[in-house]
Amino acid sequence: MAEKLQAIRGMNDLLADQLPFWQQVESAARELFADYGYREMRVPVVEHAQLFQRSIGEHTDIVEREMYSFEDRGGDRLSLRPEATAGLVRAAIEHGLLHNQRQRLWTSGPMFRHERPQQGRYRQFHQIDCEAFGYPGPDIDAEVIQLSARLWRKLGIRDLSLSVNSLGTPDARRRYRAVLVEYFSARRAELDADSRRRLEGNPLRILDSKNPAMRALVDGAPRLVDHLDDESRRHFDRFLDLLAGTGIAAEVDPRLVRGLDYYTRTVFEWRTTALGAQDAVCSGGRYDGLVELLGGEPTPAIGWALGIERVVGLMQAAGIAAAEAAPAIYLVMSGERAERAGLALAERLRDALPGAGVLANMEGGSFKAQMKRADKSGAAYAVIVGDDEAARGVAAVKSLRTGAAQQEWSWDELPGRLAALVPAVGVSGNNDGR
Repeated sequence: MAEKLQAIRGMNDLLADQLPFWQQVESAARELFADYGYREMRVPVVEHAQLFQRSIGEHTDIVEREMYSFEDRGGDRLSLRPEATAGLVRAAIEHGLLHNQRQRLWTSGPMFRHERPQQGRYRQFHQIDCEAFGYPGPDIDAEVIQLSARLWRKLGIRDLSLSVNSLGTPDARRRYRAVLVEYFSARRAELDADSRRRLEGNPLRILDSKNPAMRALVDGAPRLVDHLDDESRRHFDRFLDLLAGTGIAAEVDPRLVRGLDYYTRTVFEWRTTALGAQDAVCSGGRYDGLVELLGGEPTPAIGWALGIERVVGLMQAAGIAAAEAAPAIYLVMSGERAERAGLALAERLRDALPGAGVLANMEGGSFKAQMKRADKSGAAYAVIVGDDEAARGVAAVKSLRTGAAQQEWSWDELPGRLAALVPAVGVSGNNDGR
């Protein structure tokens, strides 16, 4: 007997009964992006490893420990994308989308990081990514957060909190980095192993430590917000004012630094207490130097990414029901002649009622069994054809959700009659009655 194969640890199958939640998130996001003037792009899952080394930073956890990288047959060093922004920037530069232009773009799809799998954190995970290029002012900072806040309302998600901070310009951050290294170096004995490693390469990440034993030490560290340059301070103050004007509450969190080197100035994070340790649901910020770093002209930019798995987890934790599409019509066929005629009738109904959903019974069964399947499918109506009805060119129509009387119509009038009965589709239920 052959060995039973299973999915790779941390890379999960998405089963049919789970997909309605995903589709609801994706559909809501797609509609909102259109409302805000964002256009969709799609970029490769595999990129040159150098792209992420240059953009994310060689001393980040992602590049050092988490990327799936390999050498292909041509000798190129490639990586599965751990995030979407770098690929989107690379594509925008390569195709000339940023030359004297402003762009509002979005993308979505799977990302890959070799992390320890746990609730809300997987090795293949899925993100929706929002990016705006060419807008230097704080107004776009507020707008991208507005968009995300509207998405939560559209999905019925509550009890998220918004944390914001400013990382300043690269020069201000370099000066602050020196102050931070001095502070933590003087207390090196109190650092855990992970923080000692970060002290040498990316000391700002120590501020994001989740180790409770490090909390007092981190809380006592110099605050980046106190070392901002004047321009970054004005930008951040104006951003906070604009955000307050939208009615969105935010807390300034001086420990919020984000894990990627390319961030500058405004950074933000939507958080929850419903998913255990994985509290970040949607994160982002400005990366004004990234386009130039990857070979383009200096271009201001801002964006965010949300984890679909975490958003779906929030919906399920809150008891939000996902609308699952069900067929409007279930075709019951009893008898050989009825089956032969019924398949052709099903096609006529699909032509006349596009999008309504016509589910034809398969593999026979008694009339009683087929009616049970029809009811379980969630269909609004059963269209019933037996050998007698097939011979006469008629079908019986029975409402499965109301007490309306069963009616009989000819096949010629059936499509029009059903179209009048089925003004809207999507009754909740399963896709098959078996």
